[in-house]
Parts: sequence; C-alpha cells; structure tokens
Amino acid sequence: MITDEELNIIEQRCANTQNGPWKAYIENRDHQSGGNFIMTGEGAEREEDIEMMGATIADYDFIANAKQDIPTLISEIRKLKAMLS
Repeated sequence: MITDEELNIIEQRCANTQNGPWKAYIENRDHQSGGNFIMTGEGAEREEDIEMMGATIADYDFIANAKQDIPTLISEIRKLKAMLS
C-alpha cells in the first residue's frame, strides 16, 4: 500500500509545477497553426506554454491531464485509506 509520505511527495511534485489547469493544444485538432503545446493556467494565472520534442499526441494529452488527474487520484486514495482505517 502506498504510504502517506509517498502520497505527500507525489502531491508536492504536482503542486510545484506551473499553474493549472493544463490543456493540450494540438495543431489541426485544437487550433490551426503554431505547433503542439500545453497551455498552463488561465487568464491572469496563465504561465509559460510547455512545448516538447518527440512527444506524441497521446503524450501531450496524458501530461496535460496529469495536472488535474493526479490531485483527483490522491484525494480518492486518501478517502479509500480512511475507509479502510
């Protein structure tokens, strides 16, 4: 079973990244020119775009969604651990 310390470390790694939400913008899917990138934050909270070399569309989608998915998963793990206690 994953320990609370391990969950805290994962949570901190996620918290240390640029503002969320993150969204993958894929050329010819989400916009028409400029290449693929991950937009971080929104409005006044927007930060630098993330661009990657060699990444597939699935890689962009996975990494962008991890910013939102990881906190959700951590929360669910903590709820389940509390239920088992």
